[in-house]
Amino acid sequence: MYNEYKNILVPVDGSKQSEEALMKAAEVAIRNDARLDVLNVLNTTSFGFSYGVVDGDAITDMVNDEIDYLKDLIQRVKKQTGIKNIHMHLRFGSPRNVITYDFPHDYAVDLIIMGATGKNAVSRLLEGSVASFVNTHASCDVAIVRTGLDNKPKPTK
Repeated sequence: MYNEYKNILVPVDGSKQSEEALMKAAEVAIRNDARLDVLNVLNTTSFGFSYGVVDGDAITDMVNDEIDYLKDLIQRVKKQTGIKNIHMHLRFGSPRNVITYDFPHDYAVDLIIMGATGKNAVSRLLEGSVASFVNTHASCDVAIVRTGLDNKPKPTK
């Protein structure tokens, strides 16, 4: 079947748009009987990580906070959609590279669904958005989510 996806990736960063993208991705995964991977990337290219400003305890706290966030988010998605084949992942690195190249290679991703914007406005101003980079460079299909499930565009006459 054309456009049948089996391995769907949704990067999340705590933003409303990434969570809306996850809800839509869950529906797509259910319709396609696909695996849904939810990924959070801790950006190690930021100033604190790059120059050793962040100590081990702070990193441990960040990881624990992100794991708690992912567990809670996945439980909400399961409850709202009924999806069962959903998995959480936490990685370190450049969000652009991990989402575009590394994770899709490791998990044979054939569709990335992500929000149009994320939390990091400063990075977006300096480097452009992660969504734009992924959309331009990913080797699989990419869907950019701009609206939530409750904000579906109304058909025009």
